[in-house]
Amino acid sequence: MKSKIALKAIIAVVCGVSLVSCNKNNYKNTSRATGWDINSKDGGFQYNTDYKEQDAAPGLVFVEGGTYTMGRVQDDPMHDWNNTPTQQHVQSFYMDETEVTNKMYLEYLDWLKSVFPPSQENYKNIYTGALPDTLVWRNRLGYNETMVTNYLRHPAYAEYPVVGVSWIQAVEFSKWRTDRVNEARLEKEGFLAENARYNSEDQSATFNTDTYIASPTKVYGGNTELLDGKKVQDRMENTDENGNPVKEVYPGRESGLLYPEYRLPTEAEWEYAALGLVGIRNYNIYRGRKKYPWDGQYTRSGEAKRMGDQLANFKQGDGDYGGIAGWSDDGADITAEVKSYEPNDFGLYDMAGNVAEWVADVYRPIVDDEFNDFNYYRGNVYTKHAINEDGTVKVVGTEDIVYDTLSNGKLVAKNLPGEIAQVPVTKEDTYMRTNYTESDQRDFRDGDKSSSRYYQPFQDIDDPSKRMYNSPTYDNFKFSDSSATPTLEERGYDKERRTTLISDEVRVYKGGSWRDRAYWLDPAQRRFFPQDMATDYIGFRNAMSRVGSKSLNKNKTARTTK
Repeated sequence: MKSKIALKAIIAVVCGVSLVSCNKNNYKNTSRATGWDINSKDGGFQYNTDYKEQDAAPGLVFVEGGTYTMGRVQDDPMHDWNNTPTQQHVQSFYMDETEVTNKMYLEYLDWLKSVFPPSQENYKNIYTGALPDTLVWRNRLGYNETMVTNYLRHPAYAEYPVVGVSWIQAVEFSKWRTDRVNEARLEKEGFLAENARYNSEDQSATFNTDTYIASPTKVYGGNTELLDGKKVQDRMENTDENGNPVKEVYPGRESGLLYPEYRLPTEAEWEYAALGLVGIRNYNIYRGRKKYPWDGQYTRSGEAKRMGDQLANFKQGDGDYGGIAGWSDDGADITAEVKSYEPNDFGLYDMAGNVAEWVADVYRPIVDDEFNDFNYYRGNVYTKHAINEDGTVKVVGTEDIVYDTLSNGKLVAKNLPGEIAQVPVTKEDTYMRTNYTESDQRDFRDGDKSSSRYYQPFQDIDDPSKRMYNSPTYDNFKFSDSSATPTLEERGYDKERRTTLISDEVRVYKGGSWRDRAYWLDPAQRRFFPQDMATDYIGFRNAMSRVGSKSLNKNKTARTTK
């Protein structure tokens, strides 16, 4: 008798759970606005109601955002006066576990060479413009030819951080990486034909994430045969007499399937991630201060098994890049293989030493926390999609490639066929806005006329010597327009008297490198370098914004009543 009662109770519980589950599913798929069904087989509004949370894209680890003091350094013997402590809040984001390696960058070069053969005159600047400058290894009084010829391509250096890459080249790599990762994901989910990513017969037929979102049928140069509609038909189950879907549905942003863009981290994000303050958090306060990405005030390990080992790859002193043979201080004399040292508390490797790293920000001596203390970033240039006369987005063709001229006359492609052409936002777009008024915001509150000591209302200042930052100009070039590919004919030189190297074209780089003393290992230290130049000690890593919740689901606690 008791066993029958127990069995009935179990059945009742199972049925109750099933009903609750069914009610929850029905609730998710019913509009609270209209009461209509969502994701109905008969059509109507389609939306991903089963979305959980963003997962880490290839190569990235999660960095939970928070509040910290940016720019607080332990030592400032240089007296740069550019590290004023400011309290900032950073949203959660993802960051590359390691610096971008030679092997990762070679994959990018291989793709460019395959899709845009440099042997073709109108494409040669695409590939050559992406090549790292291997001559950065040369020294007038040093023999470094082995690195010049081997560092980028030899498998011995495959997992070493790529160097000789300018800020501009790093940005272009990030854009390429976004498209390749989303292309592979769409293929995996069945929205693209198998191996569509290897379709490189037509240079205009490349995949671009923004183009797929704005106008899916224009990707791959309009070759719709590479767009697989099987999943659409399975989901809709609403076909015409020929068995074709009545409504084409492509996964846009509302699908949750496409990753946000890979990009360079902002200075605030990079410094926050490097500090790894989560390791010294005690309830709602930080337990003490941190000088390096690891705990403690010293560069050597205090653990018994690793006592005395250096915790990063940096220059110990004059003529000491690696220590005495037989027992090396840090295991490297130039760069080191990634993951050679322990990660910080966010799981990030080499946030001190090895190579310094580009960040997204335009350099200014002062961080303007009085205007903004949330996701601080200087460098916004707002653009919008170019629109054709018929109202469709304008996709870049092989004849629409735009090149950026570097200070040495080298050309770098700013866009590639298959991308959506971008134009600056206009005064009509910003009319009556209070949060921004024009496209280029790089010198907002610092370097524009209104912040100059020469500024007077209703007076225009055309004298370049009276600019806030009277820096050199590098656009003194003459090109030939006789061919499809611009050819440099003459280099000019800026002969004006200048007062500073700071401009809207110099970017911040962070962290110490194999060439730097321990002073620069402090994540708060900051330096700048022209965005179109490269060195043998600056590399980069990518970041990606997190959409949705601040914390991962497994770390969440109930904050709402049921």
